This record gives sequence, structure tokens and C-alpha cells, in this order.
Amino acid sequence: MMIPLREYIPFYRRNLKVALPVMLTHIGASLVGFVDTMMVGHFSTTALAAVSLSNAIFFTVMVFAMGLLMGLTPLISQQVGHKASAAADGTEDDRIAHLLRGSMVMTVLLAVATVIPLAMVIPFLGSLGQDPEVVEDARTYYLLITVSLIPFLFFCTEKQFLEGLGNTTVAMVISIAMNLLNVGLNYVLIYGHLGFPAMGATGAGIATLVSRTLLPVLFFAFIWGRKEWRWYLRDLSGLPLRPVLREVWKVGAPIGMQTWIETVTFTLTTVIVGWLGKEAVAAHQIATQIADLTFMLAVGVGSATTIRVSYQLGKGDLYAVRMASNASIHLVLLMNTIGALLMISLRNYIPMLFTEDAEVIAIASTLILCAGFFQYADGMQCVGAAMLRGLTDVRRPMVYAFIAYIVVSLPVGLLCTFTFRMGAVGMWIGFIVSLSMAAVLFHTRFRRLLDRLNKAEKP
Repeated sequence: MMIPLREYIPFYRRNLKVALPVMLTHIGASLVGFVDTMMVGHFSTTALAAVSLSNAIFFTVMVFAMGLLMGLTPLISQQVGHKASAAADGTEDDRIAHLLRGSMVMTVLLAVATVIPLAMVIPFLGSLGQDPEVVEDARTYYLLITVSLIPFLFFCTEKQFLEGLGNTTVAMVISIAMNLLNVGLNYVLIYGHLGFPAMGATGAGIATLVSRTLLPVLFFAFIWGRKEWRWYLRDLSGLPLRPVLREVWKVGAPIGMQTWIETVTFTLTTVIVGWLGKEAVAAHQIATQIADLTFMLAVGVGSATTIRVSYQLGKGDLYAVRMASNASIHLVLLMNTIGALLMISLRNYIPMLFTEDAEVIAIASTLILCAGFFQYADGMQCVGAAMLRGLTDVRRPMVYAFIAYIVVSLPVGLLCTFTFRMGAVGMWIGFIVSLSMAAVLFHTRFRRLLDRLNKAEKP
């Protein structure tokens, strides 16, 4: 049955109310890498390639930790939905506070478990087949962003907590402020102003560390400043911790693995493109940064979808679950159409924002064209995964991600790159194929689960 557009309008409004601040928050986080790439690119091609290599390895570990912490949001949102329903028994606030405490402990464990392996990679950066000049430039930058992961993970926990409560504005305000600080520090430290020496990639790393360190400090100040939020920080030491850790892990770990699998694909692609030369990997970094910016719009809608779907599921309103998810699909398709048109029409000019190297510009313009073509698939797989997270269905999507990104994407990319001699473009063709497959699998899975829930609800 075709649902009239006017019935979707309230759901567009509710989704956008939650999504817009999340979009700005994620765009803000992406802009840290974007600005580093743009400003370092004008310093030198070697520094740009160093930042690309470092971020590719760093994000491989970081996204798993971020994904694991994302499991907190649907758990809290469902409790908020229960609280809003007639069946609420008054225990939801204690449950939310307990989830927060467990997630904080999880964050400490994650910080140890991620920073140590990242640091152990430093001696082996020269073994990845990259240009020796790039490796030398990458070492210090890589170490600095590795240390920055510790405060960033605490920021992620605080952000997921408030998003679960339905507040997405605080993270937006803090992210924008810290991005402005990062840009200012980049200007001073990369190029050498106000008496500082020109430090190139190292300067960008220092700027990132400083801005990320302030993120959780400011977030905690916001939470402590609101009485209704400060209540959740009260002492809960008498409550058992192990069941909460197990619950957060049960939902978060598959999410973390799913995002990790996708990121590993992009990381391995960066390493493989690096075999083609520093110009190719620099161009790949430019195209990736542009694609990341538009992807952040889909991530914002996806985060709102998880919140809205889990909240309505907690209330037991399956019609609203379907409408909220459909509204998100419509919004993502609209946004990605705009993104694709901009990329395709401006592909020859965008690389000039990052570098004056003619060879890098030529390669990057072709890769940005590829990024424009995979916009629909990328947006749809993102919102599809978010819809499933709202139902706390996370294990099957992890398997789907492995099939699409590891089993399909890398072999197709390698075949096109080296057998068909398509260069860096070949690896991006692998992206297009795998993202399309993931989108189909995620959306098919969601429809089947929702149909099951509807049948179970009927007498």
C-alpha cells in the first residue's frame, strides 16, 4: 500500500530534529581529517601521503572502539521509550545510569586495548611498501593521533549517552568549537606562524591531540551543569557491573566489528594504492576525504534512525518504526543525490583545494568521479545498518559486512587495478560493488525482521 507523502512529514521533522545536530557533529569530526589533509597537502605531497597512511592505519582500530560504544545508544533509547510508554515501572532511570557506568568502565578497557596495539605498529611502518620519505614523515604524526584516541573514546561514550537520551545538540556545539581550534592550531603549527617552526604533518598531529583532549572535558562540563543529567553520574558502585558490560558488549561488539571490517577494506585499499606511488595515495586521500564529508550526512541520518527506531520499538509502536525508517531512506536519497551531483560536476576543481601537484590533481579528479557514483549505495548501506541497530539486530549485519567488504570488495578491486591495469580507479570499483551488495542485504534483512515483529504482534 502506497503511503501518502503528507503522512511522512511529521517523521521527516522528527528525524531531522535529531539528525541535523548529529550530521554537524560527524561532519565536524570528519573535518578534522579534512582540514589536516587540505592544509598538509599545501605543505608538501610527502606530508599529505604521510597523513593518509597514518590515518588509514589509525582508523582501522579507532572505528572498532567507536562502533562498540555505539551499542550504548539503542540500549538507552529503548529504556527512554519504555519510560514514555504506559507500561513504565519507574526503574528506567536507574537502568540508564547503570548503563552509563558500565560504558565508562568499557571505555577504560578499550583505551588500553586499542592504544597499545596502535603504538606497536610504529616500528613496522617502513614494512608496508611505502615511500621512505612518507614513512619518516608519518611516524610522529601517527604517534600523536594514537595518543589522541584516549580522550576521544571518552568523548564518544558521553556523546552516545546523550544521543540515547535524545539530545544531539551538545555534541554538535562542542565539535564545532574544537574544529575551529584545530584549524587555528593547524595554521600556526603546520606552516610555522607566531614564532613556531613549520612542522608539517607533526604540527597537524599536535593540533589534533590538543583538540581531541578538550572534547571529553567540555562534554563532562555540559553533563555536570544540567541537574537532570548530573543525576546519572551518581555513585552506583553497589550495582553489579558484569551484566551491564556483557550487555553493552553483546550489542556493541558486532557493531564495532562491522565498522571495523568496512574500515579495514579502506585501509588495505590505501596501502595497495600506495604501491602505485605517493601521487596515487595522495590523490586517494583527497577523494576519500571528500567522500567522507558526504558520508557524514548519511551517518547523521543513520544515527537519528537508530535513536528513533529503538525509541519506537521500546514504546511498542511498530507502525512508527516503519515510518521512521522509510523517512530516513527518503532523506538519505535526497542528500546523496545532491552530493553526487556536486562531486561529479566539481571533480576537476576540488583537488585544487588540497594540492598544486598536477599529477595528484589528475588522479584525484577521476577518483572523485567514482565517489560520486557510489553515493547512493554508500548512503543506503549506512541507513540500512542503522535501522537494524535500532532493532538491536547486529550479528547478521556483521556477517553481511564481511562478505561484501572482504570477500567481494578487495578481490574485485585487485582484479581491476592490476589485472585490468585500471590503477587506483580499480580499487574504487571494488567499493562500488561491495557497498551496493551491503545495501541490498541490510534492507532486505530489516524488512524481514519488521514483518516478523508485525506477525508476532497480531493475535
